[in-house]
Amino acid sequence: MLSNDISLFKESRVEIRAYLVYLMQKNIPCTLPSINLDTVLAGVKSLRREVDFVEAFYILDAQGNQVSDTISPIAAFRKKDKGTNRSHRAYYYKAVREKKAILTDPYPSLLTNRLTISMSMPVYNEHKQLQYIAVMDIPLVNIEKIVYPDRAGRTFIKFNKITYSIFSVALLGIAFLLLFKGMSTLIEYGLHPTDIDLKHIFESTILLTLSLAIFDLVKTIFEEEVLGKHKKDTDMRNKTMAKFIGSIIIALAIEALMLVFKSALTDPSQLMYATYIIGGVTVLILALAYYIKNTSEKQLNERSDS
Repeated sequence: MLSNDISLFKESRVEIRAYLVYLMQKNIPCTLPSINLDTVLAGVKSLRREVDFVEAFYILDAQGNQVSDTISPIAAFRKKDKGTNRSHRAYYYKAVREKKAILTDPYPSLLTNRLTISMSMPVYNEHKQLQYIAVMDIPLVNIEKIVYPDRAGRTFIKFNKITYSIFSVALLGIAFLLLFKGMSTLIEYGLHPTDIDLKHIFESTILLTLSLAIFDLVKTIFEEEVLGKHKKDTDMRNKTMAKFIGSIIIALAIEALMLVFKSALTDPSQLMYATYIIGGVTVLILALAYYIKNTSEKQLNERSDS
């Protein structure tokens, strides 16, 4: 899923860059006396044999002109692109400006039109003069192979997503059942307003509130565990959790209110149980306030550090 690939890249960008820099520097020396194209090309071919997640390799000169054909494990992507000027591409001018290996943001590939990231590394001679820039293109869908290099890890991630999807569907079904029951009760008594029973109105309200709370929970699970969105966004977690706990607090408060009315009319000795529920609601409100305060302070500290 594209949004999941983007989120995974965003979360693991530092680790991905470190690993790719290691691979490039191991195979292609950054500084060599009397550096020539054949030496860099030999390093690129060695790198190609070592990895399976790269779709294209090529070499640029100091002016951004491609001085090698496009090298790819996929026959359809092998092109004779010598002479093509790529000085306007981020993988060229950022590497020249920063004088180090760089990892680009995802962009549409000219080769495949899919979202791709590029890793580029400048190569200098013994006088620190730029000679070449080695570039490799990696489809965004292959990022998972870098973050989880073993097949078992990738299989577990897919199993995890499928499992969370099943739970999401099951919980969504429960939410709709509660919604249907609450609406049917509300419509039934709405058609006969003179016969409204306060107890049934409270029960409908509780059912609808629980339905909303479970729906919010499903939304959170699906977005974070299946789509992989906003996992590190403190503010998003704050809003979602606050909404969910708030729905539970409302449902319990309504239940306590209903119990107060029922006990006052039938058995006043049962009022103590309503008091217990109100005490529980109070504890939840205090816990929610503490959670919001802590997450808000953490978010402010992260923004000030950045």
